[in-house]
Amino acid sequence: MNLNSIKAIYKFEMARALRTIMQSILAPVLSTSLYFVVFGAAIGSKISTIDTVSYGAFIIPGLVMLSVMTTSVNFAAFGIYLPKYNGSIFELMSAPISAYEIVIGYAGAAASKSILISILILLTSTIFVDFNIKHPLLMLLLLAITSITFSLFGFIIGIWATNFEKLQLIPLIIITPLVFLGGSFYSISMLPELWQLITKFNPIFYIINGFRWSFFGTSDIDLFTSLSFIVVFLFICLAIIGLIFKTGYRIKG
Repeated sequence: MNLNSIKAIYKFEMARALRTIMQSILAPVLSTSLYFVVFGAAIGSKISTIDTVSYGAFIIPGLVMLSVMTTSVNFAAFGIYLPKYNGSIFELMSAPISAYEIVIGYAGAAASKSILISILILLTSTIFVDFNIKHPLLMLLLLAITSITFSLFGFIIGIWATNFEKLQLIPLIIITPLVFLGGSFYSISMLPELWQLITKFNPIFYIINGFRWSFFGTSDIDLFTSLSFIVVFLFICLAIIGLIFKTGYRIKG
């Protein structure tokens, strides 16, 4: 494995985030603070606790997952699309570096940035609400796996996209709505039975609830089911990326 090439891609992508720190890092933290103000003040005053957890603390895992999924996808998608856009991807493909080393560099940088933002969000949330994380090591593990998985998914989107509009298409019309409808800000036990059934077809629901379990030791589903969903999605993304490089889909063309 060519570690120097991976390091070069990783450092370049991290440096790009620092050059646009307002957009890349501070904006997600500020927008999350607004969620706390709106949901905490407006809805929190009507709902005191959910499963013995205060509403303000209950929404923290959902807000973190919303940030992790969207930022991981956006960072990875833009990171690989930019070389396609300016033509430098052909230099990258002709360099002595394998496909998976390229993926590790771009997806690793995207995952690192999203994890950094998530930690900043957790620190920011302490300003608004008191909470304790029951299983911190499990929380970090789930955070890392989710960041890596959605960075790989974003890499796929960046390869698939043919213009800047398509880069935002899937995050805006698929991922964000699924996060909001996946129990980020409520327990599905509060929904009618029909909507509880519909929610269980949302894959994001399982990821959010697994992450919430690491915080409070309780959620709408068991931890094993959540881990199974995220691991299966991870291997699907790896398989698709392998197929992309094998066939040269929207790279060699």
